[in-house]
Amino acid sequence: MIPGASSRDRLAAYGIPVAIVLFQLATFRGYGIFRDEMYYLACADHLAWGYVDHPPLSIAVLAAFRAVFGSSLLAVRIAPALAAGLTAYLAASCARALSGGAFAQRLAALCAATFPLGLAEGAFFSMNAFDMVFWTAMLRLFIAILDGADPRLWLAFGAVAGFGLENKISVLFLGMGIAAGILLARRFDLLRSRWPWIGALIAGALFAPHVLWQLAHAWPTREFMDNAQRFKMSAETPLGFISQQILHAGPFLLPVWAAGVGALLVTPALRPWRAIGWAYLVILVFFIATGAKPYYLGPIYPALFAAGAVAWERLAASRPAWRWLRPALAAVVLIGGALLAPATKGLLPEETYIAYAQALHIQPHSGERHEMGRLPQHFADMHGWQALAETVARVRDGLPPDERDHLCIFGQNYGEAGAVDRFGPALGLPRAISGHNAYWMWGPGSCGAGNTWIVIGDNRETLETIFGSVTLGETFHCDLCMPFEDDNPIWICRRMTMPIDALWQKAKKFV
Repeated sequence: MIPGASSRDRLAAYGIPVAIVLFQLATFRGYGIFRDEMYYLACADHLAWGYVDHPPLSIAVLAAFRAVFGSSLLAVRIAPALAAGLTAYLAASCARALSGGAFAQRLAALCAATFPLGLAEGAFFSMNAFDMVFWTAMLRLFIAILDGADPRLWLAFGAVAGFGLENKISVLFLGMGIAAGILLARRFDLLRSRWPWIGALIAGALFAPHVLWQLAHAWPTREFMDNAQRFKMSAETPLGFISQQILHAGPFLLPVWAAGVGALLVTPALRPWRAIGWAYLVILVFFIATGAKPYYLGPIYPALFAAGAVAWERLAASRPAWRWLRPALAAVVLIGGALLAPATKGLLPEETYIAYAQALHIQPHSGERHEMGRLPQHFADMHGWQALAETVARVRDGLPPDERDHLCIFGQNYGEAGAVDRFGPALGLPRAISGHNAYWMWGPGSCGAGNTWIVIGDNRETLETIFGSVTLGETFHCDLCMPFEDDNPIWICRRMTMPIDALWQKAKKFV
């Protein structure tokens, strides 16, 4: 905190960030554990310099938190809650660095704490919560550099970027946007010293272990991304992509972040930081052109909230009659955040949420080529996992004792396998295997032709090409899950007819 800070400055710097951390922790249960959280816990049991679908840093963080706090749902969700608070703190810091006063800092922190995507990503463990922190921290450093700070600050920028890349590769897009912003804003002076280039070398050196891991494993993330584009992600029109930005950043907050973009690009007061406005536009156009998921742009909004908060603060101060803008903006942000919070976190009973969504005309949307159920995917994927593991255990209990002792459990995706790994130990189930993403890289273990297999999902015709005997054990029902997890058959398969190595190559699914 800056020396001599007022109590209002301290509210922005500490009070609002602490409040959002406490809110996230107080409401941590939501609808239960999320599909990806179970997968990340399984990844934390296989620490490495990379995984098929993400770099290693978030998994290392999860492993460290688990070592200290255990594996309860609360323990898993402490880190993203802290990340949400840190993002709000950095947003206030960005506003202060843009010459914003106490109101601008409070408004920036409040927007960063309550905007829909931020609330959602602070609610469960994933690399996305940390991605928000890294983007905002990089932009905070870039603001200082653009304002004439010691150019050696590029070294810190490079270090943050390097760790950010070890968390999520999309940090590359921010780097691209910043480079383009420097050129479009004609800030060539920034590139005349050696420090930005040394900073880039630092980022590259920190990212190198993951790149070497990719090289050693034949670039699995490239295959994953290609398959996701071809088979999984649904295309967005440019208008649809922009509409999703308004939803993710918050329709009630549109006046703040849109004012931030406009002020960065056209107002004399924010001219030193014009490169950030250009960076946003370049990344936006690039994501639209390449068919990226709309939420990929989400981490840039805390810095835009800061710029918009400064612009509104200056406007409110320009005429005494406009002082009402300050409480009006704060009220809009708070009321809008409260109104939309149930759409981002599991705050309401499911049936109440469905009625709430219908009243607001919120349609389930995932950005993927899946049939949607009664809940949006980020809520549907918090349902049914313990019941699935219990269903598998019931099928296991119906087997002869000698088969129970030599049992393999195969899930079609990392959610199904992760559910068995999460809830199975209490039920006496062995760890699951799967061909999906990192599970495929961990291999089939001791499973082979001599085992009885319980296979979650798939169809009889396919399984009969692999096993000599296929019988239906039970059908798993889950009304609130994603439709592809409902009415899921649980098969008992015996007498494998192909070598396990051939089966494993066939089972590979990077998507």
